[in-house]
Amino acid sequence: MTTTAPVKPQNVTRSNRKWIIGYSIAGAILYVVYQFLLNWEGLPIGIYDAIYRWMPPAAVNESLVYVIMALGLNIVVGYAGLLDLGYVAFWAIGGYCAGWFMSEFFYFLKIHFFGSVPAEAPGIHINFWLVLIIGGFVCALFGVLIGAPTLRLKSDYLALVTLGFGEIIPQVFFNGENFFGFNISNGTKGIVQVDPIPVGVKNLGPFDFGWKLLIFLFLTAVMVFISLRLRRGRLGRAWLAIREDELAASMMGVPLMRTKLLSYAVGAFAGGLGGVAFATHVNGVYAERFNFAISIFLLAMVVLGGMGNVWGVILGAFVLSWVNGNGLSAFGAFYNDRFGTDVDFASFTFLLFGLVLILMMLFRREGLLPESRLKLVLHEGDIDEEDASRKKAK
Repeated sequence: MTTTAPVKPQNVTRSNRKWIIGYSIAGAILYVVYQFLLNWEGLPIGIYDAIYRWMPPAAVNESLVYVIMALGLNIVVGYAGLLDLGYVAFWAIGGYCAGWFMSEFFYFLKIHFFGSVPAEAPGIHINFWLVLIIGGFVCALFGVLIGAPTLRLKSDYLALVTLGFGEIIPQVFFNGENFFGFNISNGTKGIVQVDPIPVGVKNLGPFDFGWKLLIFLFLTAVMVFISLRLRRGRLGRAWLAIREDELAASMMGVPLMRTKLLSYAVGAFAGGLGGVAFATHVNGVYAERFNFAISIFLLAMVVLGGMGNVWGVILGAFVLSWVNGNGLSAFGAFYNDRFGTDVDFASFTFLLFGLVLILMMLFRREGLLPESRLKLVLHEGDIDEEDASRKKAK
């Protein structure tokens, strides 16, 4: 009796390799532009103004943070098929981990562990890379704690529970100046300054944005690597089985609760990474930034890009975050300067997002870069109709 070796998905591997090369080239171009080109004295002032108007360094860094968050949400929604409307809670927890362990917030303590501030500074000052890991695991723990009693629910009921979780956690931090007698968040005032990212170079000056960009590109690459490896592994296949038919997956021996909890834990871990990175990006932690609209915004990135497709989610996150953060305002300034009007295009942000989502659901439900399996499922009826029409034609 002879056995045949399983056929490797060479086309998928080759496609991923192309995307990885493309991502590396795009990242290298961005780094060279913001680290060197913008600081070159011979750069024409028109190019300099155009870059800073349409895609300033801060907007690029913020877009990469959104990409990290969207990739984490894609594991929960795109891979496992669990609708999560409270993902912003993990972003908030990760952000406050940075505020607790990388600032003078706990001024009555003096704990330093490879931090980036002088040793005599009060507070807790732990190295940024360690805080990333701490924030990720704290969020993963909260993901398991929240998911364990609720993942027996399905569909709309699970979405409502996650919605409640996403509303409770930000409110705890918003009113955390007196949390059972303790100050855990400084309330509405926030934690106004976190430690800078240690890069081993002093007096960066105008080069600081370039180093942050390089670090955020690296964190995004880590999330891409994790997502692709999980997708092709046994756990990823179990998530896809649950997404497509939970009953069939359980009959085939997939442990539903454990597999779902792992998706929540991994997705929450990414939320922690994004929260810590965002705190260093804005140099602080502010409770009003963690509202319900962020969860919907992240979900829209996943849906627009293509649920389950890593590269589609990156595209959707980058496009939506850029449009929301800088694109509309830059276009409004260009339009008003050219036509002499005074239209506030930034005020139409949610109108534009709503219109885009409606059009996507009507004409391209699978997203801009769809996952092949999901595309087949969504267009199964169309394929059956085509087969029926072919049979009639014969």
